[in-house]
Parts: sequence; C-alpha cells; structure tokens
Amino acid sequence: MSTTPTVVLVHGAFADGSSWTSVVQRLRAEGIEALAVGNPLRGLTNDGEYVASVVSQIDGPVVLVGHSYGGPVITYAGSRADNVRGLVYIASFGIDKGESALGSVESFPPVELGTSLVPRQFPSATGPETEFYIREDAFASVFAADLPADFVANAALTQRPVAQLALGEPLAVEPAWRALPSWFAVATADNAIHPDSQRAAAKRLGATTVEVEGGSHAIAVSRPDEVAGLIIEAVRAVA
Repeated sequence: MSTTPTVVLVHGAFADGSSWTSVVQRLRAEGIEALAVGNPLRGLTNDGEYVASVVSQIDGPVVLVGHSYGGPVITYAGSRADNVRGLVYIASFGIDKGESALGSVESFPPVELGTSLVPRQFPSATGPETEFYIREDAFASVFAADLPADFVANAALTQRPVAQLALGEPLAVEPAWRALPSWFAVATADNAIHPDSQRAAAKRLGATTVEVEGGSHAIAVSRPDEVAGLIIEAVRAVA
C-alpha cells in the first residue's frame, strides 16, 4: 500500500469533474495519483455521504480537495472516511456544524452570483424541488472572467445545476477541518464567493493560505499551476 496520498477532487456547483483536468495532469506529472469524482449536487448530506463512500473504497491515505460548494462536501466527507489525511479548499465556502454554504456568507458583501441564478424544477421522491443555473449571459463574469470566451460559452451551456437544498442544508456532522490540517486557495477576483468570505473561512479553518491574484471562481481551470502547487504542498506535508 502506498504511503503517498491519493488526491480526490470534488467539483462544486455549475461544474463537473472535467474542470480538474489540468490539475490532474500536473499532479500525475509529480507522481501523485488523482481522481475527480462526480459530485451529485443534490444535498450536503447526500453529496457528503457519496464522496465519503468513494474515499472509503480507496486503498491508502487520501487528500480531499473541494472547489466552491465542493468545500462543504469535503468538510462532511472528511469526517466520515477515516483514511482522509488533509483537506484543500479552492475558492470555497468554509462551514461549521449547523451552518450552510449560503449561511456562511450572509455577513459579507453580495456578489454577482446572487442576481444571476435561474431557478428550475426537478422531480424527486418527495415531489418537485428547485435547482439553480447561472444565467448564460452572466456566466463569464460570475464564474470564469479570466478564461477565453469560447471556453466560457461552452461551459455556460454544459453547466450542472445545483439543488437549492445543497446550498441551504446545514452541516450535520463535526467538520473534518477540526481534526485534519487544511490548505486554502483564495481567488481574489471571484464574483461567486466574495474573496473576503474566503479569507475569513481560511482563517476559521486555520488553513495554510495562498492568494491567487486576479483569479476568477474557476481557478482550477484558469490557474492550474497555483492550484496544483497548493495540493502538492498538502500531499507532501501529510505523506
């Protein structure tokens, strides 16, 4: 069994596992195994349990990486899978027990994302529920202002919606960051999660923090060198 942790990457809302492609390439070039999982985006407990189940079936230690809403998901999953050794948050929410992603940012200035969401309905076992997309004409400025226009146009059309429950559901377990070391990349030009909210989250978590100057919310795509570098630092620290 390898003592070098496997990196498990968890995307957030409006994205999918392919958003980690450039980061995975850089990690593998350093001899670090990496897996990008499909985050269901249906509810924090549901998504956290799903990621924990994936992690628990990996032989050896794991470093969990979460982007945006993926941050709350790894905060949950890291408390449920006992092979997790560290947490890396990328332009993320940082939540405590009893707190939701949206609740964690209420005291910070509003961001463009708040006025750019389009609600739609989807069926569930208990009846219709609400999910959100980013309005196509706002996707670039909200999510990916530092990426080429053709890439952003495709990303706006292929975005994965997030259930209202996912963003509003409080964390029901002790946060993994209370027991595990954490790292945090702050995107300083983020229009989806206010940079000051990210800084406050990193401080709360006691995280080793880097600031990605001029980085949009999509820094895993636009700034993979900085993101991969932080993950590599975390892997080496806990190996």
